[in-house]
Amino acid sequence: MIDGSLTDSLPLDAAARVAAIRQTVVPNSSAIKAKVHSDPSLETERVTIPGPRGDIDIVIIKPKGASSTDKRPAIYTIHPGGVVIGDEYLNLDLAISWAKEIDGIVATVKYRLAPENPGLAPFEDCWEGLIWFAKQADRFGFDPDKLLIGGASAGGGLSAAVALMARDKGYPKLCGQILVCPMLDDRADTVSHKQYLRHGTYSGESDEFSWTCILGDRRATDKVSVFEAPGRATDLSNLPPTYIDVGSAEPFRDSVVAYTSKLWEHGVQAELMVYAGGLHGFELFAPEASVSKQASEARLKWLRRLMDQLK
Repeated sequence: MIDGSLTDSLPLDAAARVAAIRQTVVPNSSAIKAKVHSDPSLETERVTIPGPRGDIDIVIIKPKGASSTDKRPAIYTIHPGGVVIGDEYLNLDLAISWAKEIDGIVATVKYRLAPENPGLAPFEDCWEGLIWFAKQADRFGFDPDKLLIGGASAGGGLSAAVALMARDKGYPKLCGQILVCPMLDDRADTVSHKQYLRHGTYSGESDEFSWTCILGDRRATDKVSVFEAPGRATDLSNLPPTYIDVGSAEPFRDSVVAYTSKLWEHGVQAELMVYAGGLHGFELFAPEASVSKQASEARLKWLRRLMDQLK
């Protein structure tokens, strides 16, 4: 997630601006990495797989003592950061909290970042990672019928795109998707985008900068794939049950509401939560706030219901 107040003061040159922003998330990733690897209830494994344009790193986090014969739920998670910053540990504690709630395992993917790797490159890494992970149920001890995908911000947008591809390909069959304040649409034409163009933890201007890093001159044109910007998809039929949330005081609000409405239009079971006064990523920036705790518990309740339905 790119702090709007910060980016307004960064150099206009995109490369310098991205480099400066990337330094702001290093403490978060480092702290979460240390926390994960020191958690006595967890064990981790790093795997490197071949990707379309180079190797892809995936970290698997399992309950301590988990067996390959287990049939646990599994969560494939994609990290946030506007597709320009972050790594596989950024905001990973979110997905780990989900996994602990349902006694599941987590796979987190390190994907290539824009602007060095623009267009479909980040999506391709996330897709290849999911395909690989879905075939490892016997290795890591999860139930392939209880595989879901999720992430926040850019990770939510990429999760939505990967879910679309899984639907189109017919594999893997995802049991659900959790999209937290997802980054869905490059067109920057909503009321909420304009309302928060220069305000908040992630401003509309920051969003436009991120999309320009990803798409270049194609941003807001008719030359953008739904796998780059899933908010452009016109057919959302046959997607898995979806939990989606967003703050009311952020640029993504209207695109998230529109996407959820489109899910309902196509008969998808979807639950939408809009948190009054919530800025983009409010849970990350203010985890002890009552609204953050409310949002966290709502997701966990949805996960528990989903798992009950799959029994």
